[in-house]
Amino acid sequence: PPSPVARKAETAEGTILYDNAFLARQPAPQGGAQWECLTEALYFEARGESVRGMFAVGEVILNRVDSARFPDDVCAVVSQGTGQLYACQFTFTCDGHPETVHEPRAWTAVGKVARLLMDGVAPGDLTDGATYYHTRAVSPRWARIFPRTITIGSHHFYRQG
Repeated sequence: PPSPVARKAETAEGTILYDNAFLARQPAPQGGAQWECLTEALYFEARGESVRGMFAVGEVILNRVDSARFPDDVCAVVSQGTGQLYACQFTFTCDGHPETVHEPRAWTAVGKVARLLMDGVAPGDLTDGATYYHTRAVSPRWARIFPRTITIGSHHFYRQG
């Protein structure tokens, strides 16, 4: 199979390439509440990553939506555990800091990724079914239990066994 870096998917619109030029060619993103939740998660969790890294983080969220172990919509997955400091699934929702978008260009970019993911245009196999990830800066207990599927940028990805 092709290397993950070279992986692409054929779509009605052409070929998805995990690069900035491809993302720049996509139309301005828009969507409803589920798109907004995914865009917000990508903004706060992955905006500094490569395009491939943003797709991978989004893929984990959608893998959770598809899993019986997690809630069945994007907003419920993203907000799961919110309310207790650092007891949530996605740190930005429970770190005590306000979620304020200061980088409109990054918001647009992650919004395009969210739109492509939600429309089913992305192939959805960058992380080999991962439902967890963390940055290299931390080492959560669960990371010793679940098999790591891949590392993309500053994130390690895992699949629950």
